Amino acid sequence: MNPKTGEIWLADLGLAAKTRPVVIVSRDDPSSPRALVLYVPLTTQNRRSPYEVELPTLPFLRETSVANVQGTGAIAVVRLEKKIGLLPKESLAKIKVALRYAFDL
Repeated sequence: MNPKTGEIWLADLGLAAKTRPVVIVSRDDPSSPRALVLYVPLTTQNRRSPYEVELPTLPFLRETSVANVQGTGAIAVVRLEKKIGLLPKESLAKIKVALRYAFDL
């Protein structure tokens, strides 16, 4: 399994025994020293903050969602359960802007 930047996966984040959709934001690194990826979780709760990126309607998600960059984390690749789709490039670019804001980069 080799998740790529911009892919959306169902991941076991250890929350209430269910999987959550996440977008992979790690750079594509074929020689990464650890089997970890960086992710941004998706949620349906839109608070309209600069830490959230509204996503277009995506056929593989049941509801309109936002990417919540305040929830950014790292996860072992083995906890990714299933790839469900690919984020449009425009949305990934907006997430990168929000990450720069969140991390004050």
